[in-house]
Amino acid sequence: MNYPTRISKQIKKTSYGNRGMNLENELNETNNYYLVNDIAVIHKKPTPITITKVDYPSRIEAVIKEAYFKIPSTTDYNGIYKGKYIDFEAKETKNNNFPLANIHEHQIKHLEKVKNHGGISFLIVRFTLKNTTFLLETKYLLDFIEKEKRKSIPYDYFLKNGFIIKDKFNPRIDYLSIVDEILKRGEIV
Repeated sequence: MNYPTRISKQIKKTSYGNRGMNLENELNETNNYYLVNDIAVIHKKPTPITITKVDYPSRIEAVIKEAYFKIPSTTDYNGIYKGKYIDFEAKETKNNNFPLANIHEHQIKHLEKVKNHGGISFLIVRFTLKNTTFLLETKYLLDFIEKEKRKSIPYDYFLKNGFIIKDKFNPRIDYLSIVDEILKRGEIV
């Protein structure tokens, strides 16, 4: 056997560029399931950007070199379900709480406006360390922000006021079954 004479340490670089991509991919698959099965029409919103510089070595090899955000985007997903407008933001956290810095003020105001106009709005938050995903209605998000001085929402708050979204095979993250429960109560979320 040839044993290595020295062991080299590999340092793993931490990349924050794709945080939330697992949740986003699962939500995209879920929304595709809803669409294909004629349950709802909900899509991920594209991030509005303005391209200012492009390198054109050839038409098929164009590379964007410089771009900026046109306006702050609102939330991640929107669409229609049972004749109602639906709008939500999806986030993942590796903490035992949800840092409010993870959601921007204009996104919170957007969710509030949707709620106030009779739409369905909420947060979907995944706690990766606990492998748990929640749906938190906008009213509870706003209530926490109004009453608490904390800069993060504790996991226990989600347990008390949110809904756990159980992982399934298809659809993967069946959040609309929870929306159905909320709609049965006759409340606007």
